[in-house]
Amino acid sequence: MIPLSVLDLAPISSGGTAGQALRNTIDLAVRAEGHGYRRYWLAEHHFAPGVAGSAPAVLIGLVAAATSRIRVGSGAVQLGHQTPLSVVEQFGLVDALYPGRLDLGIGRSGQRRAELATGAQAGGEAAAAASPRPAERVVDGLLIPEPFDWSALAAHPDLAYQASLLQQPGASTPDFAEQIDEVRAFLDGTHRAHAVPGEGAEVELWILGSSGGQSARVAGERGLPFAANYHVSPSSVLEAVESYRKAFQPSKVLAEPYVIVSADVVVADDAATASELAKPYGLWVRSIRSGRGAIPYPTPEDADAHIWTEADRALVKDRIDTRFVGDAATVVEGLRTLQRVTAADELLVTTITHAHADRVRSYELLASAWEREGAEGRHVKGQH
Repeated sequence: MIPLSVLDLAPISSGGTAGQALRNTIDLAVRAEGHGYRRYWLAEHHFAPGVAGSAPAVLIGLVAAATSRIRVGSGAVQLGHQTPLSVVEQFGLVDALYPGRLDLGIGRSGQRRAELATGAQAGGEAAAAASPRPAERVVDGLLIPEPFDWSALAAHPDLAYQASLLQQPGASTPDFAEQIDEVRAFLDGTHRAHAVPGEGAEVELWILGSSGGQSARVAGERGLPFAANYHVSPSSVLEAVESYRKAFQPSKVLAEPYVIVSADVVVADDAATASELAKPYGLWVRSIRSGRGAIPYPTPEDADAHIWTEADRALVKDRIDTRFVGDAATVVEGLRTLQRVTAADELLVTTITHAHADRVRSYELLASAWEREGAEGRHVKGQH
């Protein structure tokens, strides 16, 4: 069985606080290390009342201090909002104390946000909305839903305002490929200027992407490992991994492509309990996709009280339908399908429930079942 890793958004539950969410993150990281997960990645989100992870490098330092073996990283730093130097210095500082354990995952979402906010790709958005949308399909057992239409969210009036707050006035974001090359130059010590701390840091550089666009191509062309987001953009995961592998060039980092694929998961002792715990997810995704940002994570009772319209259901359908929910055996089967179809070398699991104890239990059950399945596979292989 391939390795499992954790993606944590540091969710704030309704009635909770950011402090509680961050303490929960540290607690979960310690437990994930004990359960044998390979990596613990922290996401970067802004202007989200229900997410505490706005500064991954800071939180990574706290998690690294509380653990001893598990790799800790970003999933992902939004490079459109920071300079390559600031990112390298932040991760270099943490690496100086916890060398050889950090993953610097970088995403283009910050640059994408700026493009949408300024209307730089308005024509492209309109063309995409007007062109025929691929229909939902099943590929070797894996659901590939109809693509989500981002045009309404891109036109939300708060988007441009938020984008303006994430950069200095008048600042512009360089091309993503140029930024990645500058990050690498600072880390490698080949830049004209020297980042201290940062230069020579034992940081593993990753690129995250949700489509077969620039992120996937840049990761492949530079021979870097790539993370594809089935949990965010399930409709384009196959396009993303195919584009990465097609563009891949061997490097001193990798001789062959290496792909990690993300998945939304809720595991419980039985299917009925898992279904109950998973109820609030749709309401939470609805808040994100309607432009409000992630709300504090609701309770199952909150979800039951919501009156769903057809527009609501359409807004979240792809995310709901591609979540892996159930007892451990059911979820393991679903994840094995995801791995087989994408040929992933690793899976990145993200779980959100209202109660922290239920999230801890989900990761515990999954790790145990995954290890048990792997042990049985090794046993069968040994018999042959």
